Amino acid sequence: MSSTSYAPAVQSATRSRWIEWAAVAFLVYLLLTAVGAIGDGFKIASAGRAEVLFTFASNPLIALIIGIVATSLIQSSSTVTSIIVGMVAGGMPISIAIPMAMGANIGTSLTSTIVSLGHIRDGEEFRRAFSAATVHDSFNLLAVVILLPVELLFGPLEKASAAVSSLFITGTSSQLASFNPLGAMLAPASDALGKSVSWLPGIWSGIILIIIGIVLILFVVKAIGRVLQKVMVGRAREIMHKTLGRGPISGMSAGGIITVLVQSSSTTTALIVPMAGSGLFSLKQVYPFTLGGNVGTTITALLAAMAISGPLAVLALQIALVHLFFNLFAIILIYSIPLLRNIPVFMAEYLAKLAQRNKAYVVAYITGLFFLGPLTILGISRLF
Repeated sequence: MSSTSYAPAVQSATRSRWIEWAAVAFLVYLLLTAVGAIGDGFKIASAGRAEVLFTFASNPLIALIIGIVATSLIQSSSTVTSIIVGMVAGGMPISIAIPMAMGANIGTSLTSTIVSLGHIRDGEEFRRAFSAATVHDSFNLLAVVILLPVELLFGPLEKASAAVSSLFITGTSSQLASFNPLGAMLAPASDALGKSVSWLPGIWSGIILIIIGIVLILFVVKAIGRVLQKVMVGRAREIMHKTLGRGPISGMSAGGIITVLVQSSSTTTALIVPMAGSGLFSLKQVYPFTLGGNVGTTITALLAAMAISGPLAVLALQIALVHLFFNLFAIILIYSIPLLRNIPVFMAEYLAKLAQRNKAYVVAYITGLFFLGPLTILGISRLF
């Protein structure tokens, strides 16, 4: 290529990259606006008594199942936790939001399991891929089994998140607002959304505002994932190859960084499972990488919480911190104890052997863990 044709190509690539990053910035702005819309909608719909709307989920088990099923259907824990942040900002009790956020961790691991099905025709390759996928499921299940009862009895996540969130919240607004004009930037969009539904009678303006917020979040998280994948996936693969063979800390760091870069733990697992299936990475290497993805995906809810102002701003930040601390505590507790650390590996290898032997186990596992099982428990619990 001549130098005269090379320069315009470089300029075009640079211009395209700037446009992509501008699109990311705009989508983040829409995400923050959407979270605020959900909070405002719940306030309007409940007339300041939002706790009444959530009496159906007063049982923590029901709240957990709602988090699992919602995330399994949407396939984005970032979306579900951002919605939870908006709901807390609208008055949903933190005691309900905590098990919902835990459930989101379980629901999001369905993605890696589905990705592993791409290797189903090759028995040994499928065994490796399925074990790499289900080690993520197994860890998240074990984390909930251990930490949810502890949380219900002693409340360590709620207390720790309350202490930290109080450091960043003064009165009714975030201290970060003192040097970040985020609230002022979001006001025009929030006011425009509010006015667009203000003509509706009674609680309907609040309900429609909630729906608009949820639809916006669904659109934004999917769109931002696509844009960031285009911008960052090549770099993400480079990070994976450089760090996964250097030990668990390096693997967790790589999983966390890549998930933050592409804004999707689903993308992170979609990258690693096929590589595990082909034998490029072992289960021992994949395991800490997926845990880093758990931590990295919490950034979306934290970002969303920073956009909340008003009396419930501290609670919005608190539930975002709960999601972060839950994943950090789970890693510290489970991965640092050899006996607990090996349980998800054993579970994943056992499930992979069953799946390799009979593909009916795959169908039973996916429908049972993510859909039929939770919905059955939900139905039974409603009878009592």
